[in-house]
Amino acid sequence: QVQLVESGGGLVQPGGSLRLSCVASGFTFSSYGMSWYRQAPGKERELVATITPSGGSTNYADSVKGRCTISRDNAKNTVYLQMNSLKPEDTAVYYCKLMIGGRMYWGQGTQVTVSS
Repeated sequence: QVQLVESGGGLVQPGGSLRLSCVASGFTFSSYGMSWYRQAPGKERELVATITPSGGSTNYADSVKGRCTISRDNAKNTVYLQMNSLKPEDTAVYYCKLMIGGRMYWGQGTQVTVSS
C-alpha cells in the first residue's frame, strides 16, 4: 500500500533553515509528481511546492518562492523541501501529497515551528 513518511521538522529560529524529507513506498515513485503542503493552526491546508516525476519542473507558492526548493531523488524514493530564511509565518505542519488515479494520499506530517 502507498505510504508517505515525512521527517525533518523541528524548532528553528527566524532566518534559519530546515530540510524536510518524505520517503515514499508502495508505488512507482518515479512515475508521479509530488507536492508539499502545509497547514497552520486555524488555517486551511495550502500548497507549498510541486515537482514533476523527473524533477525537471517545479512550482512554488508565492509565499515561499525564493526561499524554498523542492527536489527529489528517484533512486531513494524521496522528495525533499529545503526551506531557508524561515519566518514565524512558516510555522505549520508540513505534509507531502501524492495523487494516483484521482485518489489523494497524504503523509502524517512533520511540525515546523519558527520562533525565537
